[in-house]
Amino acid sequence: MATTTVQAPLPGTFYHRSAPDQPPFKAPGDAVAIGDTLGLIEVMKTFTPVAAEAAGRFVRFLVDDADAVMAGQPLYELET
Repeated sequence: MATTTVQAPLPGTFYHRSAPDQPPFKAPGDAVAIGDTLGLIEVMKTFTPVAAEAAGRFVRFLVDDADAVMAGQPLYELET
């Protein structure tokens, strides 16, 4: 399997989970299907889902929860 790095589609704040009291969308080793939500980017109180464009296994997040990110910044890795 190849490791794919997925980049932020827009700048904002990246969240691993839907709410502070919820588990992350994916944990290392979890299966990922095309279209699965893997995080959220918040810009001015608008949340944009970051969806998987390929199927595989989730490897790890490359940014911490609630980190500011720039468009094109690597967010997470998938084994595809």
